Parts: sequence; structure tokens; C-alpha cells
Amino acid sequence: MFNLESPPGLRSRGVALLALLLPSLASAAALDSRDPVPAGFASPPYYPAPYGGWDGDWSDAYEKAAALVSRMTVAEKVNITAGTDFVKGRCVGNTGSALRVGFPQLCLQDGPLGVRTTDNITAFPAGITTGATWSKDLMYQRGVAMGEEFRGKGVNFYLGPSVGALGRQPRGGRIWEGFGSDPVLQAVAGAATIKGVQEQGVISTLKHYIANEQEIYRMYNPVQQAYSADIDDRTLHEIYLWPFAAGVKAGTGAVMTSYNAVNGSACSQNAYLINGLLKDELGFQGLVMTDWLAQISGVGSALAGLDMSMPGDTFGNNIPLFGYSNWQYELTRSILNGSVPVDRINDMATRVVAAWYKMGQDAADYPPPNFSSNTADRVGPLYPGALISPTGVVNEYVNVQADHKTVAKQVAQEAITLLKNDDSFLPITTSAPLFVFGTDAQADSQGINSCTDKSCNRALLGMGWGSGSANYPYLDDPISSLKRKAGNVRYYNTDSFPKVAAARDGDVAVVFINSDSGENTYTVEGNHGDRDATGLSAWHNGDDLVKNAAAAYENVVVVVHTVGPIIMEPWIDLPSVKAVLVAHLPGQEAGDSLTEVLFGEVSPSGHLPYTIPVSEDDYPASVAIKSTPKLSQIQDTYTEGVYIDYRHFNKAGVKPRFAFGHGLSYANFSFSNATIARSGGQLSSIPPARSSKPVSPVANIDTALPPAADAYYPAGFVKIWRYLYSWLDKLEADAAHAIGAAGSSKYPYPTGYSPTQKTNGPPAGGASGGNPALYDVAYTLSVTVTNTGTTKASGKAVAQAYVQFPEAADNGGFDTPVIQLRDFAKSDTLAPGESATLTLQLTRKDVSVWDTTAQNWIVPNPGGKYGVWIGQASDDLSVVCYTDTLACGNGAQGP
Repeated sequence: MFNLESPPGLRSRGVALLALLLPSLASAAALDSRDPVPAGFASPPYYPAPYGGWDGDWSDAYEKAAALVSRMTVAEKVNITAGTDFVKGRCVGNTGSALRVGFPQLCLQDGPLGVRTTDNITAFPAGITTGATWSKDLMYQRGVAMGEEFRGKGVNFYLGPSVGALGRQPRGGRIWEGFGSDPVLQAVAGAATIKGVQEQGVISTLKHYIANEQEIYRMYNPVQQAYSADIDDRTLHEIYLWPFAAGVKAGTGAVMTSYNAVNGSACSQNAYLINGLLKDELGFQGLVMTDWLAQISGVGSALAGLDMSMPGDTFGNNIPLFGYSNWQYELTRSILNGSVPVDRINDMATRVVAAWYKMGQDAADYPPPNFSSNTADRVGPLYPGALISPTGVVNEYVNVQADHKTVAKQVAQEAITLLKNDDSFLPITTSAPLFVFGTDAQADSQGINSCTDKSCNRALLGMGWGSGSANYPYLDDPISSLKRKAGNVRYYNTDSFPKVAAARDGDVAVVFINSDSGENTYTVEGNHGDRDATGLSAWHNGDDLVKNAAAAYENVVVVVHTVGPIIMEPWIDLPSVKAVLVAHLPGQEAGDSLTEVLFGEVSPSGHLPYTIPVSEDDYPASVAIKSTPKLSQIQDTYTEGVYIDYRHFNKAGVKPRFAFGHGLSYANFSFSNATIARSGGQLSSIPPARSSKPVSPVANIDTALPPAADAYYPAGFVKIWRYLYSWLDKLEADAAHAIGAAGSSKYPYPTGYSPTQKTNGPPAGGASGGNPALYDVAYTLSVTVTNTGTTKASGKAVAQAYVQFPEAADNGGFDTPVIQLRDFAKSDTLAPGESATLTLQLTRKDVSVWDTTAQNWIVPNPGGKYGVWIGQASDDLSVVCYTDTLACGNGAQGP
């Protein structure tokens, strides 16, 4: 299989040579080979691309942006909507500039857990680890710290957070970049991250839009189309779009499209997804960019609402000696010849400039990039893509770490999830004889950054591989911490159980195992990004290591570093396995964050952000990784609908090994004194009508055909070999302009295309997140949590609130999951006997369903009996409140 995969990240020489033998990706849109899209799944036309600038929160930024764009030539407008070339600037993405009017080149940089491919930064815990904290405060604090680091490095766009993949496919390669397998958990964590990052002036880039749930076959290439995720309208809204809506509500400045198609149409040029759902229904005001090398058409993607092409070129530019762009000079030509309407480039450029103004990046103190993604050396080529380039300082080695290791450690620690603790075996004492097994306990002896983008699973697993990784500044590994804290530690740095002396009473074996995944840029131990080779089993014969340790020792503690769920059945019930801790992907602070839990300095407070099943067969068959022996477009049909993860297990009546939200503590917690109150009167079934769109400042920018001279190369302009530019030679510009002036463009506009802006969008729509009424608080709940433990253990409790809709007969006929997470709260540390009151809220949207006929969110039975279940896990819900009677009860039997 040829799978030309996506950066950010360098591609192999083999890919470049393959491109020499195959047609340019510019023709990929003409590839027709695909398995048929199933009946009922379609991406309807939605044109034109809505203007931005009608959200009051963005009005000042748009007024400034429109004024600046009005002064730009067509070539300058085009130049800021695309990259200058593939990894040929300091950052993984580098736009063109419009320096004549004072608009700089912009730097776009990975990744979701830290500033990638540079030094003097913090390698934060991964998204899945952050989700496992169930702490809104830590989600925000991590965002603040990352925003400070990206700004300090001179980055304009933080390429994160990731809320897609959402975790539908448990083997999916990048579920660890997101926050968990539930749309609300993803939504809350994603929005908190966006808030924290953008408060530092850095533009957040919410990704990957949408349904990027597996890595293999994800990407269009010259011989095969990317897979199509075929999703029904209700599932799309209630599951996969939900966290994106929350991110737009939080004000994200950018959204990145995914590589795959949805319902047969590529996400980078899917007019329904971009124009219809994102820009009109959700009222997104920022810019939409491609993932790297994901653009597969020029005019078509512009009309479909794409605003920025990254890194600017397409696969042709991997061919030595020359390159190709679907935009830049081609977009300039398309505007001059009338193929792309002038108002579309006006809106594209204004969205880019408005995001820059919105975050205050026009301030004099916003730093330029001070690092290079291409070299760790201080001095390097100033134009790394050129055959011959002058050299200069490209790395200033600016240290942006501040005290961010503190929040990084706290996230890593509060994510640690205690799954099993027989007879309160943990915590152990530092005087206990410890026998530690597994290479995962120690940092890589070949170097903590010795594998590019973490594309190996050697030693400690602190993050997955690919563009979502970052370089460690250092790595506090568990074995070093254990040896610092305990007096009697023996380490066996092997994944094959060695010969050991007979165990004595009090001996404790601590076994480290892991499971890895990442981006399909790399294949690691047979896994093509997804865990397609290893499945959900521990890598490196980890199951055997645990079983052998359990046969040799009476007391075994298992520590798991993993990207997602793993099957634990080979050893979880062994009597010797006394305790199991999942430390997820802790980043640089993997040591003390863990050992402080092992030795009882702090109590574990993490909860699972996904379900751990007994068997992979317990999942619906539709969520398996898809493949094909043909060079065709795979159709991945989401026949399970809204029933993923715990929703599926509850519906199927299948008891998992550990439920979604499960997590034990050294303390014991009880919930009592629950209350529920309406916020306002009885809800209506249909939300109040949205407001009409105000006139956008974009509408005031001149839409006349630009003069050909606007596109001429400036006098004395010196081109750098292989770099991409938006200007045209005079003959090319004149020829294109003649076509446009005559109105003789031959471009075949898509079915359903209209140039007329919609004055009123969909009823569910509104500025920044959809109809504002959807976010009105409908119910406020409070619950008292008390540490009832008889030991001296203090700890933090998590209250999880799940909504149970009325039965279908009383719910407008809508089939809804048994329970659905809608809010959560985490307490401060509670000493034994101490209590705290936690507040939870439900919005109108939380008690609504998506009506595919009305194309709106409706409350199917406003006066009906909704149950709001509160507890410590999805299978441990002891408090229930009802929306009809406003009564609450304790000691209830969960649904």
C-alpha cells in the first residue's frame, strides 16, 4: 500500500521518488475509484462561503482587518492565505506576508502537548492524560502554560488542541492527542485549552475537522483516495461536532481540516462541513486551514470555504528540483480569470488578518520566531529549501519553560488512575523491598530524543509518536524517582522476565508495561499509526511479564503507560496482582508524579477517559480499523451511530472490565445533599430564534476585478528557488485578466453553487458556537462530597453528572443512550471528615437532541422526567435528581 502521509513531519526519500513516478496530486480530485458511498450518506452543496465578521466579539478585529485587506493587492491577499513551501521556513508552516501594508509572515507550529522540534520548552502530558485528570482548572492551567511557551518562541498559531480523533476506534492512532472518548469531556478540555492559549495572544487551531478516527488510509495520494467516514446527521451533531462547537464557542481563531473524507467528500473541500456547519451553523469567525499537504483542489477548495493552505504546496513539491501549489500563483490566476470570486479572496484574507488582530499579535512586543524546526544548530541556512542559501542565526535558544514543570507534574499526577487496589495494598512504604521490571520504567539509554518525533517505543512511554510529540528537555523517569525515594530497589531493565531469587514476605514487584500509537507518518513495530498490528494488547510481551512476575511474587503492582484502552484479562484477576495504576502519557514529569502516589504522599485522583473492555470483541464491529486490498476509497460507515464507548456498552448490556470514568482513591468519598434548580422557567421545545446576521465588514471591501498589474512581480524581486509565490509573470497575469474581464471563465461551478450571501443562516445557528440559547443554563445542581475514609488519607473527588432522557415513548420517539456525560467537577483536597459542595450545570443543549427533520436542537419533552445521575464513574452513580419534580435522592441504584 502506498500511503503518502501527512506532516507536520518530514517524509521519506521513498515518498519523494514515488511522486516522480506518479501523477501530481493536482489531478487527485479526478480519481474516481471508490467503494460506493452507502445510500443515505451525502454532503449536500452549501454555497457561497459565509463571510466572517458578524459576531460582536470579533467586530473590532474585523473592522481593522477589513481596512487592512482593502489596501492589499490581489497577490498580497493570496500570499497570506497559503504557505511559502513545505518545511522551508523556521516553523512547520510559514505563510506568505504583505509587508508593504505591515502584515508579517506568520508562524504555525505543532503540537498539542508542547512546541515541537525545538528546545528549552516543556514536554507537557498528552491530551488523554489531561482528560484523565477530570480537572477543569488543570485543563485551563496547562493551556495557559502552553500559550506562554508558544508565544515565547514567536509562534503565531498553536496547532492544537485536538478533539478529533474523538476515540470512536479504540485502536486509532491519535486518540491520545485528544482528551477522551466522550464529546463533553473533549469539549470542556478543548475549550479550556483554547481559552488558556489564546489569553496569551496565540491563535489556537482546533483540529482535526472532522472524523479523523483512524490513521491508515487517511490521506489522498496520487493513486488512492482517503477513506470516507460516512456519518448520519444526528450522530455527526451529537457526537463528533459537539467538541468543535464548544471550541468555536470558546473563540478558537483557526480550525484545521482532516485528511479523510466525510460522506464521500474530502474534508478540505467539503462545502457542507466548512460553509454549512462550521461557518454558518456554528458561526465560526476564524480561518479554516488544511492539514499539511491535504489540499486536493484549487478553485473547488476556495469555493468550499477553505481559507489557508498548508504548507502551501502539494505532493509535486516533494519532487526534487521543482514544486507545485494549488493556490499561491494559481489562486492569483484563478481570481484574475474570474474562476474564484473576488469576495471569496477578500473573506479569506480578512479571516486571517482578523485572527491576528483578535489575539493582539499586531502589538509591537509580539516576538518573531526565534527557533528553527529544521536544525538544532545555532547557525543554519536562511532559506533551507534553496539549493544554495546564505546562512545566519536561526536558533536563539530562548528558554520559555518558566515554572511550567509544576503544572506539567500536577497534570501527570492528577491523571494517574488507580483501577485496582486489593485490600488497600497501596500505598506502600519506602522501606519495602522493591523489584522493578520492564524497560518502560526507565528513560531511553540511547537518548530521550533519539527517535525522531518519538517514532519508536523504546523504554519509557511518555507520549505517542508523530506531529503531536515534542522534545523532552529532560525526563524524570520512574526508576530514578524510585531509587531517590526508596531504600531497597532492584531494577531489571528487560521486558523478558529474568531469573530472580525466591521472593520473601514483604517483597513488592512493580511491573511497567505500555502500549503505543501515533501518526501514520511513521510505522513503528508494524503499527501504521493505529495499533493495527498489536491491537489493544501491551507491547513487548507485557502480559507475559506481568504473569511471570505474579507467579514469582505475592505482591505485584502494575503500572501502565498507554495511549488508550488495553486488554488486561490475561492478568488482572491474578491474586498476586494487588494494584493497577494507569499513568497514561505523563510527558517529562513521569517520575515523582508516580512515586508520590505509590508511596502515599498524595492520593490518586484520575479517572478513566475511556472504557476498558474485557475483550475487543465487546466493541461494535463497525469501529474496527478499516483496510482494503484495492486502490479504492474505503467507506467507513458509522453504523453504530451515537453508541460509542460507554454508550455502546450500556446499550448492549456488556459489562466492561473498567467503566468510563472509573478511578479509585486512597480516600473514600460519599455524595449527599444533592439539589437541582431550574435556571429560569420551563424550557420550550424549540430554542428561541437566532438573531439575524449583521452586515459583515467584508461586504464593504471592493469586489471589482483587480487589475493585472496587481499580480505582477514587484520590480527587482528576487525569487528563491523552489519557494512559492503569489505573483505572476506579466504575460500570465495579462492573459488571466483578459479572460476575467471578458467573463469567459470556463470553470465548472459545483452543483448548487450560488454567489449570493445567505442573510439568515440555519435555525440552529448563531455566532460562535451556534444559537446562543443552546448554551443557556437550564438546570443547576449541587452536591456535597465528603471524605468518609477511616484512614488518614486525603484526596480529591470527582463528581460526574450524566443525563438520562425519558423513555423513547415519552421522548418524541428519539432513541437516546441510557446515560450521557454532561458535566463534571473536581474538589480540592479533602482531609478525612472534610466536605465540599460541588456545582454542576446543564444547558439547553445538554437536554436536547438533534432533530434531522427540523434541522435544530429540540427538547423533545420539556416537562418530562429527565434523570440527572451523579457519581464517581459511569457505573457508580448513587445520586439522582429529576427535572420534573426537582427532587433528588441519595443511595440510588444507577440506571
